Amino acid sequence: MIRVIQSDITLLQVDAIVNAANESLLGGGGVDGAIHRAAGPELREYNIRLGGCKTGEARLTPGFKLPARWIIHTVGPVWHGGKRGEAGLLKSCYREVFRIAIEQNVKTLVLPAISTGIYGYPKEAAAKIALSAMQATEKYFIEIIICTFSAEDAAIYNRQLAKAPASDN
Repeated sequence: MIRVIQSDITLLQVDAIVNAANESLLGGGGVDGAIHRAAGPELREYNIRLGGCKTGEARLTPGFKLPARWIIHTVGPVWHGGKRGEAGLLKSCYREVFRIAIEQNVKTLVLPAISTGIYGYPKEAAAKIALSAMQATEKYFIEIIICTFSAEDAAIYNRQLAKAPASDN
């Protein structure tokens, strides 16, 4: 089941949450900063040893002080008008997140709107990519939750979800 909520991702008690991280994995603004603050300094210390993460890739860490057991960090692309492979990189983010989640036997997964904040990816286009990836892997999960910060973003994902073809899962 895929559903959309407007909430604080750091408060959700699930198997794993996804962090829209930067390449350093050492914290930043938006969702990334909120996750780092809520998880505590152990997350930063752990991530220093990981040595970063390239755009389109993902890394797994413990949730530390979060109610989620795991954090899957992924680095989405910065939007440059769609001419620098942004769509492929965003698709890769989701592929990598779901690959790690399936390997870890995650059954409840929460994702933010990757790359649509400061990275500027157009929200409707990002939602289509996200939902396509979610529907392709939905059968491996009990629940996939899209967690948005704003009502506007929740409405975009709900609209795209309503338009999406029914899943066979």
